[in-house]
Amino acid sequence: MLDHVDRIQLTNRNAEATARRWCEIFAGEWMGTDALPALNAKRATVQVGVSLVEVLEPTGAGLVQDHLATGRGGPFAVGVAAHDLEGLRAHLGKQGISGIELGEQCLLTDSELGIPGLNVLLSPAAERHRVGLVNNLYEATHLTDDADVAASAIARVFGLDQAAFVEIASEDYGYRGALTLFDAAKLHRIETINPFDATKTMGRYFERFGPSLYMCYIETDDIAPLRERLQTLAPTDFTGSSDDPDGLFVHPKALGGTMVGVSRLTHAWTWSGYPERRVPPA
Repeated sequence: MLDHVDRIQLTNRNAEATARRWCEIFAGEWMGTDALPALNAKRATVQVGVSLVEVLEPTGAGLVQDHLATGRGGPFAVGVAAHDLEGLRAHLGKQGISGIELGEQCLLTDSELGIPGLNVLLSPAAERHRVGLVNNLYEATHLTDDADVAASAIARVFGLDQAAFVEIASEDYGYRGALTLFDAAKLHRIETINPFDATKTMGRYFERFGPSLYMCYIETDDIAPLRERLQTLAPTDFTGSSDDPDGLFVHPKALGGTMVGVSRLTHAWTWSGYPERRVPPA
C-alpha cells in the first residue's frame, strides 16, 4: 500500500541552517519554513532531486525536543507516499493506528506502530520536477534488536507483500536484516537491520541509542558532479574515491547529523535481490 520513499524528516536545533546545508550540498531548492503545532516544532523544508527533506526544530516540549534530548538528532521519521492514502489510512485504522495529524500528512510514531525506533510520516503522492545533483531518496535504515520481527511488523502494518522483501547481511559493516521493498520492481524500502557487531560504527551507534533510524540513501545519474561539489564544500566529510563511479557516503557532520549514502542509478540492485538490473556506468 506504500508507493515510494518521499522524504526524510530530521531534527536539529537549527532547522533553517541545516536545511540550507542540504540545499548547498545537493544543489537543492529551498522551500521555506512553517510551524507544526502538534509537534511543538518549526519545520524547514528543501527539495533534493524529486524528494523532500524536512528539518524540525523544537519550539517547546514534545517528540522533537525529546528526540534531540537523547543527544541523537538527525533522522526522526521516514516519509513515505501512497497514491491511495485514504485506503492506507483505513487499513491502519482497522489496526487501531491513527497517528498525529500534520495537515495533509500523518505522523505514525514507533509506539503506535509497535515497531521500536521507527517513526513513519505519511504523505499523499505528488509529482515533482527534479532539482539539483541527485534523483530521489529510496531508503531509510532502521536499526532494531530483531530484524525478522520488525520486517514482519512492517509488512503487516502497511499491507506489504513480505515475499517481495530481500534478505541482506554484511560482515564488513556487521549487520543482518531485510529490505522491505514496497514493490519488487522498485528500490523504495525501509531497510530494517540488526547491527550485531558492536565494534563497527553502526554497532556502536546502536549500543548508544538502541532502536532508531540511522541513515538514508539517495540515487543519482552521475556520482562525479556531487563528488566534485563535496570536495569543495565538505572535503573531509565524505567517503568515496574518485575512481568509484557507483557510490559515496556523505558523513553526518556535513548534513547536520545525518549519514547519507549515494548510489549511482540502478547500482543498488546489486545488493537488493536483482543484480541483473544494474546498468553499468557509461
